Amino acid sequence: MAAEQRKLLEQLMGSNLTTRAAQLPLTDPKVCRSYLVGTCPHDLFTNTKADLGPCPRVHSEPLKQEYDSLPEPEKKKLGFEHDYLRDLSSRIDACNRNIDTLQRRLEKTPDEVRQTNALLKAISDLGSTIANGLLEVEILAETGEVGRAYDEYYKVRHAQAAKADKEKELKALSETSGPSGHQKLQVCDVCGAYLSRLDNDRRLADHFFGKMHLGFAQMRKAYESFPKEMRGRYQGGGGGGGGHGRGVQQMDDDMGHVPTGPGGGFGDGWNKGPRGPRAGGGFRPRGPRRGW
Repeated sequence: MAAEQRKLLEQLMGSNLTTRAAQLPLTDPKVCRSYLVGTCPHDLFTNTKADLGPCPRVHSEPLKQEYDSLPEPEKKKLGFEHDYLRDLSSRIDACNRNIDTLQRRLEKTPDEVRQTNALLKAISDLGSTIANGLLEVEILAETGEVGRAYDEYYKVRHAQAAKADKEKELKALSETSGPSGHQKLQVCDVCGAYLSRLDNDRRLADHFFGKMHLGFAQMRKAYESFPKEMRGRYQGGGGGGGGHGRGVQQMDDDMGHVPTGPGGGFGDGWNKGPRGPRAGGGFRPRGPRRGW
């Protein structure tokens, strides 16, 4: 879309814009180095919620061709790849921070945490009561105290019923906890959009093949294509590479199929793998949706 808009602008303004861009040297600060090396992030999200607006620097196809024709030693000497990597790292870090924020919004409230812990403790205590009761029943039966064994077994059955009730409460709390629990929302670990486990395959396909998701997937894939030691230079404030999310292979899989689970939802594999520049994170899945 951005390239089409640029061509339209060139047609309206004549050849002046193209001529001026072509006259610029590769090293001119007005030239977009991300565009020369790979794909400028500004071109990936036009007309989406992640739209970055027009790039303030010049995108010149002749300059890109000139750069591509340079021998590798000359490219390394220019160091444009470092500028591109820094740009990618900044954009991915911003996306990761947004994902974390959205994940926290879906976490349980303190009261829900207390309820969950109380139910877990009750279930554990009842489990111990049942185990000890069954052992007592066995001992009493072996010693011929049938009446006491029958009374003890009645207590065991009562504890088993109470445990089943507590387990049902815990399941209901897990399904409805959090501000959006009833919708079973989850945050896409690539682009930060909200997804629902209740979505059908078509709606999930609209997301995974949407421009915003594919744009972030492309940025993450481009970032991970750089050598690890080179990426490490740009992982100070926002990154340390072992973050949460998905890796290159998982993102390739996203583009090839729509992951499904029971009932048309997405399965457990859609949110695994390294997400990009990040310091000590981890998709639990916790896990950051804004809509799509």
